[in-house]
Amino acid sequence: MLPPQLSRRDLLTMIGALAGSEAMYQAMTTLGFAQESPYKGPIKLDGDPKGASVLVLGGGLAGMVAAYELSKVGYKVQVLEYREKAGGRCWSLRGGDNYTELGGFEQECKFDEGLYINPGPWRIPYHHHAVLDYCKRLGVKLEAFVQVNHNAYLHSVKAFEGKPQRYRHVSADFNGHVAELLSKVTKQGGLDQAVSTEDREKLLEALQSWGALDENYAYVAGTHSSERRGFDIEPGGGQMPLAKPSQPIGLSDIVQSGLWSSLSTGSLYDYQTTMLQPVGGMDMIAGAFEREVGSLTKYNVKVTEIDQDDESVTIRYEDARKGGEAQTATADWCICTVPFSVLSQIKTKVSTETKAAIDNLPYGAAIKVGLQFKRRFWEEDEHIYGGITYTDLPNTLISYPSTDYHSPGKGVLLGAFSLEAWAYEFTSLPPEERIQKALEYGAQIHPQYKDEFDNGVAVGWHRVPWTLGCYGEWTEEKRKEHYHAASSIDGRIAMAGEHISYMPAWMEGAILSSLDAIGRLHQRVVSG
Repeated sequence: MLPPQLSRRDLLTMIGALAGSEAMYQAMTTLGFAQESPYKGPIKLDGDPKGASVLVLGGGLAGMVAAYELSKVGYKVQVLEYREKAGGRCWSLRGGDNYTELGGFEQECKFDEGLYINPGPWRIPYHHHAVLDYCKRLGVKLEAFVQVNHNAYLHSVKAFEGKPQRYRHVSADFNGHVAELLSKVTKQGGLDQAVSTEDREKLLEALQSWGALDENYAYVAGTHSSERRGFDIEPGGGQMPLAKPSQPIGLSDIVQSGLWSSLSTGSLYDYQTTMLQPVGGMDMIAGAFEREVGSLTKYNVKVTEIDQDDESVTIRYEDARKGGEAQTATADWCICTVPFSVLSQIKTKVSTETKAAIDNLPYGAAIKVGLQFKRRFWEEDEHIYGGITYTDLPNTLISYPSTDYHSPGKGVLLGAFSLEAWAYEFTSLPPEERIQKALEYGAQIHPQYKDEFDNGVAVGWHRVPWTLGCYGEWTEEKRKEHYHAASSIDGRIAMAGEHISYMPAWMEGAILSSLDAIGRLHQRVVSG
């Protein structure tokens, strides 16, 4: 018999969360967010380009990959980059960096030496083979990024009087209660039509082990459950007090809290262990590419027009810092990696179909807030080493650094990573007020925020001048209508970037898009 507050719908919803990673993956695949990388190794560009020239617009990863690979096989390459440095969204903010967003808001990052925040990409899945291969080839050192930490928190303002709960408590109790319910159904013959007698016994054995059930197939306080969720008094040595099992959270409380909804995140294909990060910040990848193609790059370039005819492509541009007299650059071909959110505002001579694709791709909003504290209290006070705390507050999550554990001095947290409506709400405020909001929300989980805060920085991506958004936000309908045109070579112009991929918002998508574009362009050059 189910507890009085647990409806059949609650039970089905809760059990569905166990298979939620697969269901979520399928949904994300449809939208283009979760795909296995088809990268099989370095691109082979056979044939002589005979000195053909290429202008690459944009010095993000897609642009630098194109410049790197094309220059190696004999193309005359020039990269035109809006910023004073390359990398695009592959970006880290460090102490001494200055950043000005649309609207004129200026921020100076005041983090201590060695500390940083990645406003854009911040982790690399193990199956993003292209990113990892370039890291290996270019000498970018990697380390583990902790995605799931069982000692981090799950938090809701509507549950447990707003008090955060340890991930391990919610995870163990959720699994345990579901295992107990399923074992009861199995023992009562409720699955007789679905499983054989032999499978029934094996299933019961599996449920008992998976859910940490006792000999009666019950999930109760005891050694089994405490070995998953932790003890009230931990086992010690010598004449220390005997271990004391902890008391599980009740089934109804778990269900009603909704905290179980975050448990499947680490099982999603894109976030499965092992996640990786560059040692020292995500811009280590950008820097490695820039060492290879920096000499081919012209910085502080604001493109104002893209023109083409049957023989060449002409780019008109001005100095991004001070404007001034228009200049031109001409080449046989162009790889354009400018985000469509920006390209839609640039006069571009392309087909009607390509122009429609450029004009009809919205970009997702996102904000990240980096917070420096006087000490690493999350380690010292709460024994949290890396990982992520999830909350239903507008800051969405808190991510703890996955490196330099027990370092003396200050530390930096990712204090907010919010999308869409909450991102717009955050970014409508001046940066200092965004930081205060992140502190206000985070203090409901970590009261130490109030006394330990030192300084912060906040990046709202739809105010970032060189992207005007975080990532290309395709829908299934928009892909059907515009993706083919967006990914086709239009005359002498090929588009590339995370937005021309089935992996938007990921560096892997940007790199694969670039490799595909230059491969097709190269075939056209050598066969022409």
